[in-house]
Amino acid sequence: MNEPEQFLLSLDDIEALPEVEHQHQFNPDAVRHTKTLGTLTGLSRIGIHLVRLTTGHDSTQFHYHDSDEEFIYVLSGRGIAEIGEERFEVGAGDFMGFPAPSPAHNLHNPYPEDLVYLMGGERNAADLVHYPKIRRTMLKSHGKRSFVDWDDLSDLS
Repeated sequence: MNEPEQFLLSLDDIEALPEVEHQHQFNPDAVRHTKTLGTLTGLSRIGIHLVRLTTGHDSTQFHYHDSDEEFIYVLSGRGIAEIGEERFEVGAGDFMGFPAPSPAHNLHNPYPEDLVYLMGGERNAADLVHYPKIRRTMLKSHGKRSFVDWDDLSDLS
């Protein structure tokens, strides 16, 4: 059994964690400063991350998943959530949940203050992630990732 300290991250523990900068593989403007929390407490089926998004950056490439559900809970700052065809200003206390599949979504910070949020989602072994604006799909299968552009797909029917 795990030691109890592995199940708890105190505020001091979280503040001491280094931020890791992640740039999305399909969007150079999607740069997140992330502290990964779930893995440190032994979570393997869901990922939980504390994310800081600086001015002018996106959270990811506009996308949706076939298998993995996701959520975002805004802690501080403001941003623009793009969900399907709509845009919404979001701020502290706002929650977004994305069942699988959901409308495509993305978060952008056009404001001078950092946007800070808790992000979580499933880690299914297999998933398809669709990026409609760039017409691409990423295939995730048991630790390997690949992608295909929609123009290269052939219909089997």
